[in-house]
Amino acid sequence: MKYQLDIWRDQSGVPHVVAAEEAGAYWGLGYVHGKDRGMQLLYMRILGQGRVSELLDASDNSLLVDKFFRRMNWSGHTGPPLAALNGAELANLDAYCEGVNAAIFEKVPWEYKMLGYQPEPWTREDCLLLARMLGYLTLAQSQAEMELLFVEMVQAGVEEPMLEELFPGILGGLDAALIKQVTLGDRMVPNTALWGTGAPRMMASNNWVLSGAKTASGKPMVANDPHLEINRLPNIWSEAVLSWGENYAMGGTMPGLPGVLTGRTNHFAWGVTYAFIDAVDSWMEKCRDGCYYRQPDDQWIPFRQREELILRKKKPAETIIFYENDHGVLDGDPTQEGIYLATRWAAGEAGAKMLSMALGVWGIHSVADSLSSLGAVESGWDFVAADNDGDIAFQMSGLVPRRRPGVSGFVPLPGWLPENDWDGFHDPADMPVCRNPESGFFATANHDLNQYGKFAPINMPMGSYRAERINQLLAEGEKHTAAQMGQMQYDVYSLQAERFMEILRPLLPMSLQGEILRQWDLCYDADSLGAFLFEQVYQALYLDVFGAGMGEELIKYLNGETGSFIDFYQNFDRVLLAEESLWFGGRGREQLYREAAAKALQVKPVRWGDQRQFTMSHILFGGTIPGFFGFDRGPETAIGGRATIHQGQLYRSAGRQTSFLPSIRVIADLAEDVLLTNLAGGPSDRRWSKYYVSDMANWREGKFKRLSTDPHQSKKKL
Repeated sequence: MKYQLDIWRDQSGVPHVVAAEEAGAYWGLGYVHGKDRGMQLLYMRILGQGRVSELLDASDNSLLVDKFFRRMNWSGHTGPPLAALNGAELANLDAYCEGVNAAIFEKVPWEYKMLGYQPEPWTREDCLLLARMLGYLTLAQSQAEMELLFVEMVQAGVEEPMLEELFPGILGGLDAALIKQVTLGDRMVPNTALWGTGAPRMMASNNWVLSGAKTASGKPMVANDPHLEINRLPNIWSEAVLSWGENYAMGGTMPGLPGVLTGRTNHFAWGVTYAFIDAVDSWMEKCRDGCYYRQPDDQWIPFRQREELILRKKKPAETIIFYENDHGVLDGDPTQEGIYLATRWAAGEAGAKMLSMALGVWGIHSVADSLSSLGAVESGWDFVAADNDGDIAFQMSGLVPRRRPGVSGFVPLPGWLPENDWDGFHDPADMPVCRNPESGFFATANHDLNQYGKFAPINMPMGSYRAERINQLLAEGEKHTAAQMGQMQYDVYSLQAERFMEILRPLLPMSLQGEILRQWDLCYDADSLGAFLFEQVYQALYLDVFGAGMGEELIKYLNGETGSFIDFYQNFDRVLLAEESLWFGGRGREQLYREAAAKALQVKPVRWGDQRQFTMSHILFGGTIPGFFGFDRGPETAIGGRATIHQGQLYRSAGRQTSFLPSIRVIADLAEDVLLTNLAGGPSDRRWSKYYVSDMANWREGKFKRLSTDPHQSKKKL
């Protein structure tokens, strides 16, 4: 080791790196990731490279997973993005990789020894691969899947006026007759086996920032609670405290990526949520003889062919050919004449601005400094930030394509018409931004924030209920404390339920169930009977309304086995809350609600928490090793619902249970050099470590530990 540094754990097991120089801090973070989360970060690389079949498991499901990641090709096109990093960034990136390698080769995780895998060195390219995975998996991917579902709805014969009602204002360019001719390959229904591998699922999050005028301390505060899949061990996040000289950074990091992604420095604090920008488009391509058609010259142009060899343990290797053009990767075989979809993600071949932002965190001393760095990140995020001078801000990031007027990017367009091509990308300076709002606070919760930009990057946001509830609570007080921010992160009151119950309450039957629901406080706490009964009515309602137009079996599948009604419930709610709709099939809204309540409220009331049990499964061995060995933990109870600040979503996907709940909670009051956190898990991915799930009690009970650089705190060996 060529750096002068000290690495230790605090009383909660969180690793601290104290370095004499900046590169040493990154070396130390790499070492910490390799030591505490070596199994995890190597597994993420194996997934991202599409090598599960080769290195871990040669099952048919693993082959599907490898095909998915090879199709995305995130290991490719890494040279130019990395070359664009400046000298200091590259030096710190290399120091981080050196630290990872020092740890994983000091002691290769026993799981890989058992599987016969000898890790290759960690590289710059691996960091970029993980940054791309972070920006796409479930996040940008959810937009792509919704656009594919739309194609299936068109092909199923859902009429255009009904589609317009469900997706208002974003269907420009729709040619339903042409879409019906598309041959689909990777259909959204059923889903692939991707999520059965323990790949990280990321979705909803909350963050908010308050000016000093709204806080008891007189200094700004930032709160962030990313809602990711938490029924996996280890947690996606790994906490760390880094310092060199007079500088420090502390908060949530992700193994394999250099830097703190949510947290604070001694100058400013920030939080991050997903922005739901539309950066994924599909085009319809006329294909024959391995070529695609182009006007106006009636050309047939050969596809570029990318050949991928997938090795399989103790099985024959499989060669896959992907056909590509400027519209992305084709979903089909162009040697067979037909119309297929080609799909492209704007950030898939983009630069390394996410790495640049993480590597440059020490140099950000103010909100003004931070906005250009945060806004330049290629994948779509909503950042809130605050600095010691009292400034607060919101900044959206993401590489957003320029499309022709009247086209949103949601509908697949004819690829052979040149006017349907992207015309470069929007200037990051035109993305939504808000600095020092008059209200004294700003919140994001994956909702529509287009009004703050010079163009509209979002066409399919999540519902606004969580953001409205956060704004409601922040507006009520003037002297907010960090403790109150923590209480808000556990808030389970549903504005969605409030709006439905305004219609439903007078229509409820005069029964025990009807009375329980009538008196419900609209909170999704573990003991609530009303939350359980409301969900029964809500599901009966959309099954009736949308099942008639899309097929009851499809709706049951989308609800029970995918995240469609979780991710994009705002679109469905818009119809269900309307006074009249084509989806109602000529029936009145009151009739629909009354019938849904009468049908759904035949069930015996049970506690909401009894229906929200989940097990936290080990990403490699989950469900395969007897429970007494302790790799899997649980059961745990998910409080909250789809539309509460504390989101609590459980559903099945690809045959396994998944979840969206707060994965880490972060609160920074800039009045003191402390960060309050709790984590659904613990610092280590080592099953036999006492830090494997050491923070679960805090996470469950609403308690927060204090991260700080206090040199006098109790220190333990890493």
